[in-house]
Amino acid sequence: MSLSKCHLTMILSRTSQYAIQAMIYVAMQPRDVVVLNRNIAQQLNVPAAYLAKVLQHLCKGNLLYSYRGRLGGFRLSDTAGKANLMQVLLLTEGPGFAEECLLGLKECSDETACPMHRRWKPIKQKIIDLLSSQTVEKLARAVQTGKYRLADLPGVVIGGGHS
Repeated sequence: MSLSKCHLTMILSRTSQYAIQAMIYVAMQPRDVVVLNRNIAQQLNVPAAYLAKVLQHLCKGNLLYSYRGRLGGFRLSDTAGKANLMQVLLLTEGPGFAEECLLGLKECSDETACPMHRRWKPIKQKIIDLLSSQTVEKLARAVQTGKYRLADLPGVVIGGGHS
């Protein structure tokens, strides 16, 4: 099993990375613009077929609206801009994302701790707090300032609502 498919606590899968990047990209578009999957994939330099599955998952989680047909594509749901990264990760990684043992034990708690539990617990809580405080809207604004980037594409400017 590859590391990207492993459900290690607090390490983001490729699916989660794509989901977060796509949410930020869609949030950067004008509210009424519907963005094609292939355009999102091209702008983020990610595989379009895989991204389509990720986007559908975000639709099922009520973070994106999906539109079929010639003018189809995706746009943020009415509340998605206020969604935080922890909400996105709970959709992509599953409800146990913040609960799983760092060492992968089936049962790990204060009462039945693994050797890392007591040291990992406060670090994990800080990460959860950080993810919970970062909204899609806030991250989209940060990228739009030009100070931060969203894709590993040299010379590509992300923004401008092309559908």
